[in-house]
Amino acid sequence: GYGGYGGPGGNGAPGGWGAGWGGPPPAAKPGVIPLRPLGVGEILDGAVSTMRTYWRTVLGVSLAIAVVMQTVVVLVQGFAFSDLSSTNALDDPNASASEVTRAMSEAFLSTGVVYLVVLIGTVVATALLTAVTSRAVLGKPVTAGEAWRDARPQVLKLFGLICLLVLMALVLIGVPTVPGIIVAVTGSQDGGIALAVFGGLVGCVVTLWLAIRFSLASPALMLEKQGIIKSMSRSAKLVRGSWWRIFGIQLLAQIIASILSSILVIPFAFIAGLFSGDGLSGLVDGTGDLGWTFLIISGLGSVIGRMIAFPITAGVTVLLYIDQRIRREALDLDLARAAGVQDYGTAAHGPTPGS
Repeated sequence: GYGGYGGPGGNGAPGGWGAGWGGPPPAAKPGVIPLRPLGVGEILDGAVSTMRTYWRTVLGVSLAIAVVMQTVVVLVQGFAFSDLSSTNALDDPNASASEVTRAMSEAFLSTGVVYLVVLIGTVVATALLTAVTSRAVLGKPVTAGEAWRDARPQVLKLFGLICLLVLMALVLIGVPTVPGIIVAVTGSQDGGIALAVFGGLVGCVVTLWLAIRFSLASPALMLEKQGIIKSMSRSAKLVRGSWWRIFGIQLLAQIIASILSSILVIPFAFIAGLFSGDGLSGLVDGTGDLGWTFLIISGLGSVIGRMIAFPITAGVTVLLYIDQRIRREALDLDLARAAGVQDYGTAAHGPTPGS
């Protein structure tokens, strides 16, 4: 289990240092982070340190999941693109209504399968990497098998949580556009489109606010063994008063992960373009043949990109959760006990430089 990650409890108030000692000694650091409130750099460094220190487990888990995900994605896209008659129907002004309907349904089905596979892969990666990161904080190594045994009881709940959050986002973005669509169909088309766009933007703002508010729900669910609604409530409580800070750190982590992924993915896309039917010119102007060769080579790039991105984004989320609990609930006392740190518990909790 995850020693020291239970729900909030009475840890006791931290004691003072006494006069003349010049401040507290350095915080204990049994694992990848010091056991005190963390700065932004320490959270990012902790995620990278976890990947570097336990690279066999972290990259092994990420690689295995990315390979399975991308294999399914390539197969779905390959068979979807191979049926040229249905794909061309969407570009053909003379296509019959039945041909267009069939082409659209096939496109929606293939896209839906791809998104479902990516969702499942993300859930499993998040579950396993949460287990690895939580142990890394204590300085305890964990194998992929041990991580799976710890995570398995909560995986279905985690899948339910992420599905609920995705559904909530779709509803929040989609519903405000309905009045504009109705106006566009029944009256002024320009006014309706403007109203739909405005409604969609409002929905996006609300969705972003809630996404950050519930962004710590997955580690709460995994590490505290909470239910779906309870984990969302825990996340909202931990994020309260720190929304902008958590938004900034999550955004920075996504940007770093995206840049690293792009550095690895783009060369594969160019190589795939060279080997596709019309070469790079076809890839640039959109007329290239997205055949099996292109999909497989670019898919290899996506695998490597995901293998690097998964540990960064999952690691930062877990460390943010731990940081908020250290700040709010003195979780570092429980973590120190779980890590076997002697004579810990007298450090004062306060803001750190750069936090």
